[in-house]
Amino acid sequence: MSAPLAARDVVLVTGASSGIGEAIARRLAARGCRLALAARSAPELERVAAACRAAGGEAATFPTDVAEEAPCRAFVAGAAARYGRIDALVNNAGISMELRFEEIADLALVERIMRVNFLGAVYCTHAALPHLRATRGRIAAVSSLTGLSGVPTRTAYAASKHAVRGFFDSLRIELAGSGVSVTVVYPGFVATDIAARSYGTRHVHDAHAMSADACARQVVDAMDRRKREVVMTARGKLGRWLMLLAPALVDRIAARAIARGR
Repeated sequence: MSAPLAARDVVLVTGASSGIGEAIARRLAARGCRLALAARSAPELERVAAACRAAGGEAATFPTDVAEEAPCRAFVAGAAARYGRIDALVNNAGISMELRFEEIADLALVERIMRVNFLGAVYCTHAALPHLRATRGRIAAVSSLTGLSGVPTRTAYAASKHAVRGFFDSLRIELAGSGVSVTVVYPGFVATDIAARSYGTRHVHDAHAMSADACARQVVDAMDRRKREVVMTARGKLGRWLMLLAPALVDRIAARAIARGR
């Protein structure tokens, strides 16, 4: 069995200024990991970095818009230059939406969601892969239960998360024998500000959401064990099997869940 991530290991985390990314960073900092944190907000990144240092880790901040390739490459290059190696990459950056497709006034929104949620992970992974090959490292990609089935009012978001799944499942096969593991995680609703900042009207109630720390615990555990994937929540596991047996039923369940705000 592979050794878990430990002190002095270098981990890159995107979307690290809040939510799941922040929780992952804090957990790894408590182990003494060296962290490279990326997100758009420099002040929020520094807040998280300070907390990580206080927890016993080392943290460097890289204000980055992952929607563009050049900043992603600069982030990875900067992290490698600072620490001399890369042991793991967590592709977590994401934005959401809650709009019916016909209500989208400007399709630039769809492009933006695809760039942040999917292409950002592609850009960072492409830049980091030579370093990860050298360390026989780990890649984690945060998808969503919407990456396993269709969800109304989440058309572009679901498309981006399906793309994450397809890309990293394919990359895993390409990397077989390299020593680099690829883990795709599928959280359900998580109590983070991604919902509050989503495009459109917010319907999700936090009472039905998993905490960011509970989600981060599963992500880090999966990386430690180099698991292929993690489908979070009993509902998510059941839904995946139902998709094979009764896909139309899953469609109806998804529609009802969104209507109820859960």
